[in-house]
Amino acid sequence: MTQALDIFRALADGTRLRILGLLRSMELSVGELAQVLGQSQPRVSRHVKILCDAGLAERRKEGSWVFVALGKAAKVNPILASLDEWAKIEPDHWAVADAARLAAVRADRASSAAGWFEANAGQWDAIRSLHIAESEVEAAMSAVLGLNGETGTPIGQLIDIGTGTGRMLELFAGRAKHALGIDRSSEMLRLARAKLSERGLVNAELRQADLYALPLGDGQADAAILHHVLHFAQQPGAAIAEAARVLAPGGRLLIADFAPHDREELRTRDAHTRLGFSDEQIAAWFSAAGLVPARTETLEGGELTVKLWLARKAANPIEIPVQEVKAA
Repeated sequence: MTQALDIFRALADGTRLRILGLLRSMELSVGELAQVLGQSQPRVSRHVKILCDAGLAERRKEGSWVFVALGKAAKVNPILASLDEWAKIEPDHWAVADAARLAAVRADRASSAAGWFEANAGQWDAIRSLHIAESEVEAAMSAVLGLNGETGTPIGQLIDIGTGTGRMLELFAGRAKHALGIDRSSEMLRLARAKLSERGLVNAELRQADLYALPLGDGQADAAILHHVLHFAQQPGAAIAEAARVLAPGGRLLIADFAPHDREELRTRDAHTRLGFSDEQIAAWFSAAGLVPARTETLEGGELTVKLWLARKAANPIEIPVQEVKAA
């Protein structure tokens, strides 16, 4: 009864209902919520605390930012379904206005990231100097994908999401029947085309596309890679879900990205949206996307720690045990 009272008290406020509606679209920082709602950050923080105390939202601190997401689906989904039914009876004018302002927040994020990528495309491969040598990361990725040596497991259809200058295609396209690299940046793709042509990778294709709308049908890929892409994503969970959509049952998704860190300057200097990810965050997004964690690997030795997360698309609900490996 106490929990039910907390939930109903939390819902008894128009601003908090608006916050729930916004969080259905994407995780937002408290500052972004304040921007959309037109309220002060302290006031929004109080509303967020009430929602979190009731289990309807969750907070996560990343550097000086606090991101807010919906709470556990089992508790939140029935509430959202009820709100949808009420919306059919009495349309919410705030929802329309909030959606328009949220679109502006998304556009600001996207514009900032796109501008950075276009400006830095030429030196992209040299920028990654905050972690262990890229060669070590690449070797670990090959091992996790089972591509070491001539007897490694070949890949059918490979998709490299956010391919940048095409480095992952250079490494892995030769072991795939067909490889597709997608990126939103035309400048990145120009450099990738030149590189792949020089390498003679005739089975590799490049397309300009968005990581939230991949140019493949459901279940068409055997393996997908997100290599140092997720920390730029506005909606990491949605990016993972879209990658899962194009995977065939048993298909593999490999993510290479940073463990949580506090390098706040990377937000402005290098357009990082997120300051790394925890194993728990990635596991939750995997689960929501129908992916089963298969392996994690930790690569230490630089200013930032690199993590590799491998998952398979579930063909049935059989659990695959996670292997945790640390590399100095």
